[in-house]
Formats: sequence, structure tokens, C-alpha cells
Amino acid sequence: MFDFFKYLTAVVMTVIAVWRFPAVRYADAHRRALWGGYAGFAVALWLYTPAAMRAVDRIPVVDLSALLRHFASTAAIIAALTYVATSYGKSSETVAPRHVAVSRWIARASYKAGAVGVTLLTILFFTVLDRTTPSHSFLIDHAGEWGAAVYMTVFYFFPFITTAVCGYQWTRAARQAENTSMRVGLGLMGVSMWMGLVHTVARVAILWGAVMFPLSSSTVELLVDATAVWMNLLFLIVAVGASIPTTRAAAARWKTWCTLYRIYPLWFDLVEAFPGTSLYPPGSRIAELIHMRVPSDVRLDRWTQDIADACEKLRYYAPKELLFTAEDTTASHADPEPAAEAYWIKAALQAADTTQASRYAVGPLKAKPFVDTDSEAAWLARVSTVYSRITTTQARTLLEQSAGAEIGPTQ
Repeated sequence: MFDFFKYLTAVVMTVIAVWRFPAVRYADAHRRALWGGYAGFAVALWLYTPAAMRAVDRIPVVDLSALLRHFASTAAIIAALTYVATSYGKSSETVAPRHVAVSRWIARASYKAGAVGVTLLTILFFTVLDRTTPSHSFLIDHAGEWGAAVYMTVFYFFPFITTAVCGYQWTRAARQAENTSMRVGLGLMGVSMWMGLVHTVARVAILWGAVMFPLSSSTVELLVDATAVWMNLLFLIVAVGASIPTTRAAAARWKTWCTLYRIYPLWFDLVEAFPGTSLYPPGSRIAELIHMRVPSDVRLDRWTQDIADACEKLRYYAPKELLFTAEDTTASHADPEPAAEAYWIKAALQAADTTQASRYAVGPLKAKPFVDTDSEAAWLARVSTVYSRITTTQARTLLEQSAGAEIGPTQ
């Protein structure tokens, strides 16, 4: 059962690291640091699992899995300190509150301290640590050894500083958060850090207590397992706390993705008809939706601009009466206004394929009271839904009707 929680915690942390992986591609130290923390802890947690330990044990270095997970944890801790420091903006500000200045100083110092710490851990690992026989559980099997106590004290120095800093900053930020989701999320992350501080102190106390006072192996095992359960619980709380504030962003990202999916047929045909309208040649729907060149909200803004630019070019090909004819044709449609625009675009694209551009543009499409990109995209999604159902024959018929309407009054 205990092994199940090890795997569960590792999987949860890995899922969050994968979810936040796009942050690596953006020039945002704040988001990259957060991803680095999750990724580092995910690696460390996997190295606690029996399967990973067995795999690493094949390397002929006794207890190497312990050293590797301590390296991964140290890297994650440095990333967490950087994340906290960058949460307060640029460090170039001349005046900053004392707690912000202290966090930034600790974050800057953590890189040098981390390098020193990793070097010292490596030296202690190969010198003072008794590694004559492989250990099944590093802390339990090495309990009572002063070398292990020194080694782990050096390692726990970094979690001690990190949990204290992050616990204070996130608890303080939770009290000042403006919305409920951020307040709850930061509050849970603050609680998890205070739990981490308790875990760190308890582990150090267990190690040195076993050195100074003889403890039975069953007592040490009970204490170590209890603190291990405590550690896995705090990581799950971190995962929940970090996920709550992002639920709104995740919902917005999903909505944007769905809008891109619906707009794609309209966007693709327009940018194909007028090469150069888009910044890059259009690909298949799947390729466009899964690529990571730009964030989805930026891509949606570009697509709406591409569609607007292409529709402006269509005005030089569309017959003068085409929009009026489209409105008459779609008068009984369930969504008549977007349908009229969809029919106009479909027929105008056919005209662009068969006729030369006119010197003069026909009247523009009806103005809509868009207040932002989202509202414009929502309209285009309605247009695209109708557009994708219009057949070539229907568009040709509409084009012929509009041309006849222009000739009729002159006869």
C-alpha cells in the first residue's frame, strides 16, 4: 500500500510537469522556474519508487539511487526558490519590501550554495557513508551511523531553507489574493511547505537521535515510514494547490482550442486562396492544433486577423449584389446573419478562382460590435460552422443569382 502512494505521487507530479512543459519554450523565467521545480521533484519521487531503485541498482555503485534523488531534489529546490523570487517581478526595482529582498537574495545565493552542496554531498557519499552493502531503505538501513547523519544533514539544509521561505511567502500571498481560487491554491501550497518544514526537522531529529540514543530497527522504521507518508501527502497537497489557480486558465485554454478547431475550415480556405495572408503556410487541422510555435490565444488572434485581411481582399472579387443575395438565401436559416456571411465568403472564393480582381471593392461586410478577440472569434466560429456545410454547388448557384441580380435592373 505504501508503494502505491509512492507511485501515485510520482505520477501526479509527472503529469503536472508535462502539463507545464510549454513554459520551457517561452522567455519567462518565472514559468520556467515553476516547471523546473515540478520536473525535479518528479524525478526525485520516481527515484523513490521500487522499480526505479531496482533499475539504478544495476549500476555498480552502491546506493547510487539515493545520491541521484538528492541531486534531483536539490535542483528542484533551487528552481522553487527562483520561482518565489521571480513572483515579485524584476529584481531591478530600487526599493522592495524586506521579505521580497530576502527571497531574492536567497534565490541568488542558492545557485552557488547548490553547487557547493552537491559537491559536498558527493564527497560525503563516497567517503564517510558506509556503503559496504546495498540498502533497501537508505535512512532505515543507515540509521545510527554518524556518516549518514552528516550526509543527510547537509542535504536537508536546502529543504529547510526552501520550505521556510516558500511557506512564509505563499501563506502571505494567500492572505492578499484577490480571488478565491488563488487564495485557496496558495493557501494549500503554503500549508504543504510548512508540512515540509516539519518533515525536514523530523528527519534530521530521527537521524541524530539514532546516533545519540540507540533505537530499535522497528522504531526507526516506524518513524521513517511515518515521515515518508507525511512527505507524499504534502506533495499531493502541492499538486492540488498548484492546480486550483490554473483551473480557470485551463478552461480558457480549452475554450480557445475548441474555437480554433471550429474556425479552422474558414481560416484554411481563406489563407490558401491568398498566400502571404498568414505568417506561415497553413497545415492540416491536427498539425495546426497540436503545434507549439505560439500560445493558443496568440494563434487565435492571428487567425482572426488573417480572416479579416482575406475578407478584405475578397471584396475585389465578389459581385456587388452578392451579400444581399446571401441574406435573402439565408433569411430562414436558424442563424441567419453568420450564415449570410458564410455564404458570401464561400461564393466570393469561387469568384476569386474564376475571375480577375476588380479595380473597385464592393461594400464591406456588416460591422459587428466586437469588444475583443474572443467575441470576434466566437462570431467567426458561428460563421465557420455554416461555411463548412455549404457545398460547391450551393456557392455557385448563389454566385449566379447575384450576377443575375446585377444584370436584371439594366435590362
